[in-house]
Amino acid sequence: MSSLFGLITAFGLSTAAGLNAYIPLLIVAVLGRLEVLHLSKPYDVLTSWPVIIVLGALLLIEFTVDKIPGVDHVNDVVQTIVRPAAGAILFASSAGVIYGIDPAIALALGLVAALGMHGAKAAVRPLVNVGTMGIGAPFMSIAEDIVSVLGTVLAVFAPLLFVVFAVLIGVAVFRVARRMRNKLVQRT
Repeated sequence: MSSLFGLITAFGLSTAAGLNAYIPLLIVAVLGRLEVLHLSKPYDVLTSWPVIIVLGALLLIEFTVDKIPGVDHVNDVVQTIVRPAAGAILFASSAGVIYGIDPAIALALGLVAALGMHGAKAAVRPLVNVGTMGIGAPFMSIAEDIVSVLGTVLAVFAPLLFVVFAVLIGVAVFRVARRMRNKLVQRT
């Protein structure tokens, strides 16, 4: 059962990184620093103060620029590399509890999970920006950050609740995307 929970945790952290790379990295780093989580080498470097400070600074930058319509799109382009890389690192760092998984496969699974979530976010965000004339960008960004925090915490501490949470978020995203697409189609 712990392998299943480990797998859910790894996927949960990776998908949370698809929304905001730095939130799950920083939470995992701080939890590792507080010895709530054990990160094996080489991932234990995340628990060092210099890395935690850099992650905090990067989170502050990401948090700010992602709230500005237009700039959020540029940020999503840059984050197309960063978020999957963060997802790969988070999956691989969590994969220590999943026995028999090759590190390259763990990295690839984390990359794909984060890239998939990032792709969904990057596809929905322009619809929200156009549909709300930019007014929705900061609200959507805050919602994404909240989902990333909750997803990270649930993935680490309550993996089964994370599964329920992920399904509910998936349904909500689908509905919002469909509603925004329908509004755009009606305008044309």
